[in-house]
Amino acid sequence: MIVVGDVGATKTLLEVGVVRDGRWCPAFGRRYAGADHPDFNSVLAAFLREWAACGQAGEKLTHACFGVAGPAFGNRTQMTNLAWVVDGNAIRTEFGIAHVRVVNDFAAAASGIEMLQDADLVVLQPGEPIAAAPRVVIGAGTGLGIAYLSWAAGGYQVIAGEAGHAGFAPSTLEQLELWRDLYASQGGVAVERVVSGPGLVRIHEFLRRREAQPAAPADAPHVGVTPAAITHGVLQLGDALCMRALDLFIACYGAVAGDHALAVMARGGVYVAGGIAPKILPHLLAGGFLAAFNARGSHADDVRKIPVAIVTNERVGLLGAALLAARS
Repeated sequence: MIVVGDVGATKTLLEVGVVRDGRWCPAFGRRYAGADHPDFNSVLAAFLREWAACGQAGEKLTHACFGVAGPAFGNRTQMTNLAWVVDGNAIRTEFGIAHVRVVNDFAAAASGIEMLQDADLVVLQPGEPIAAAPRVVIGAGTGLGIAYLSWAAGGYQVIAGEAGHAGFAPSTLEQLELWRDLYASQGGVAVERVVSGPGLVRIHEFLRRREAQPAAPADAPHVGVTPAAITHGVLQLGDALCMRALDLFIACYGAVAGDHALAVMARGGVYVAGGIAPKILPHLLAGGFLAAFNARGSHADDVRKIPVAIVTNERVGLLGAALLAARS
């Protein structure tokens, strides 16, 4: 049996199961809020207790793989946006699992792309895909994850890193104003300071200050407080400021995705994963994302040939972790 996890700053997904005929077959799964636990090992212990309590823990766990939101070195990750260390060797010792692998969360997500079904994807741009061409997987949530897939030795190999912490490059005058606003308050502006859930809040606050609008009124305290509140303001209330914030966020998101697509000429496809995209899917389909993605000057025609799809299955990281565990 295999235990797999997608460990983010906001939530952790854990499942136990087997890989059968190239498909992940989970037997038990749970979701946990990161804020409710002091460290990852306590989450894993709670999960294994719940699994045992359900009477399904008859088979021994032999393999584990955890995709974790942070740079992975030496089978260990210090998370970027949560004060957790996930150590594969320590997990092996504490829980008696013979083979434990810790990888970057987008290494797992990128590995999971090949296990997705058509129903897990919403196509934004069909493009003209080329077999074995590079792929990009990008996803905004609490932070911004990015990984590449490069064909080698008869299959895709994952290249994961911390591109979400590269510098944000504004591509319009409005984005330049946003960059200046953020730089004035915090110095250097990393991409995930803009393209992430907290980044959506920063964009909303930037627009509110620029337009000299008052803070949210007492009868609508939810507007402008959290990413979920802003999307609620768009989807349920039709709030004009929230809508402008989301439009600017989507334009920045599309521009960043287009930069990475162009960097490797990703004719194998760009996959937009992460927790935010499915929640704002109608607005991603409205055209702003692709307009920014394809705004590449002399290379615009080339970039329009790059397939772009939204990953709607939030378990893509678990699928990839299961594949990596099985292959180990």
